[in-house]
Amino acid sequence: MKAISLIGSTGSIGTQTLDIVSQYPQQFRIVGLAAGRNVELLASQIRQFQPSIVAICDEDKLPQLKEAIKDIQPQPTLLAGETGVIEVARCAEADTVVTGIVGCAGLLPTIAAIEAGKDIALANKETLIAGAPVVLPLIEKHGVKLLPADSEHSAIFQCLQGIPEGGLRKIILTASGGAFRDWDVEKLAEVTVADATKHPNWSMGRKITVDSATLMNKGLEVIEAHYLFSLDYDDIEIVIHPQSIIHSLIELQDTSVLAQLGWADMRLPLLYALSYPERIYTDWERLDLVKAGSLTFREPNHQKYPCMQLAYAAGRASGSMPAVLNAANEQAVALFLEEKIHFLDIPRCIETVCDRHSHDNHSNPNLDDILTADKWARQEVTRVAQTLQNPPTVISMR
Repeated sequence: MKAISLIGSTGSIGTQTLDIVSQYPQQFRIVGLAAGRNVELLASQIRQFQPSIVAICDEDKLPQLKEAIKDIQPQPTLLAGETGVIEVARCAEADTVVTGIVGCAGLLPTIAAIEAGKDIALANKETLIAGAPVVLPLIEKHGVKLLPADSEHSAIFQCLQGIPEGGLRKIILTASGGAFRDWDVEKLAEVTVADATKHPNWSMGRKITVDSATLMNKGLEVIEAHYLFSLDYDDIEIVIHPQSIIHSLIELQDTSVLAQLGWADMRLPLLYALSYPERIYTDWERLDLVKAGSLTFREPNHQKYPCMQLAYAAGRASGSMPAVLNAANEQAVALFLEEKIHFLDIPRCIETVCDRHSHDNHSNPNLDDILTADKWARQEVTRVAQTLQNPPTVISMR
C-alpha cells in the first residue's frame, strides 16, 4: 500500500486525488493533508481519511479547524502556515507527495519532499517552471522519481514508455483553446471574469481556467516539457485540439507518431502517477471513438494568444526568466480575477515585466535568486497595472 501526502487537498487536483484513494483503499492511504483555507472541506477530509498530520496554510483558520475536528480520535498533528505545509510534504510516513497546490507556492514544499526522499506526483507545473535549476539537481541527488500528474505531460510520459534513448524527435502538446477558442480576436475586448472562468471541457480552478483562456497554461507546459524531457524548444509544438481526447503526442526519429487518448478526466493522469509503473483496473467510462466522433486540430492564433509566445521567449532566455514569467502571470491573473485589470492587460503586464528583467536575468539561479525574482515580478506587475490607463486592445507580438 502506497502512503500519500497531499498538498492542496481542497483544490481540484486534491479532491480528485482523494476520489482515487477512496476508490482504491487497498492500494493507497492518506498520511498527510495540506490545504489553503477551506476549513469545512478540510475537516471533512480529515474525518474520512484520518491522516496523521494536517496543515492549513491560513494560520488564522487553525483555531476554527481545531474546533471542527475536536471530537476526532486519534487527533492528527495540526500545523499552520508555510512551515506547516512543508512538514506535511516531508512527512516520514509518506512514500509519494502529490503537489496539487496552485502556483509557485508549491516550490518549497516540493523541495522539502525531495530532500526527504519522497517521490513526487507533480500536478503543480509552476514548481518546475520556476524552480527547475534547483529542483532537477535535487531529484538526481536524492534518487527520487518525478512523475507528471497533469494530462499533457502524463500523456508524453506514457507514450515514451519503451522508447529507446534518443528515439524522441518532437513533442506535440494539445490545447483545448480555452474559453475563447471560437471567439473573434476583436471580441476579446469584451471579456469578463465570468467569461474567462468557464472552461468548455475541463473542470479546474479559476486561475488555471484563466491560464487556459490565455493559453499561458500551454506556454508554461512547453517550459515544463523542456525540463522534463530534455527537448529543445524548437521541437515542442502546440496545436489546438478542441475535443480534448488526445492529451498529447510524440514524434519519433522515424516519423512515427504516438498519442495517448482518453476522456477529459484528470483522475487518469493522477492514477497513473500514483500507481506507476502498474496499471490499475477502473470502472470509469471507457473511451468510445465512435461516440467521440471527429478529432480536429488547428494552429493557435498567435494574435489571440500572445502569452504563448511570451512563454517560449522566457523559456529560451532560461535562468531566472521562467520564474519571472510565472510570477508575473500569477499576479496578473489574480488582478484580473479581482477585476482590477482587463483580460487583455494580462499579457501586457507580463511582457513589460519580462522585458524589465532581461538585464538582470540570472543564468544559473539558486533558490534565493528564484524566490527574489518571484517576489520582484509580483510587485512589478502591480506597479505596471497601476499605469494602465488606456482602454485595452489586442496586442501584437514583437
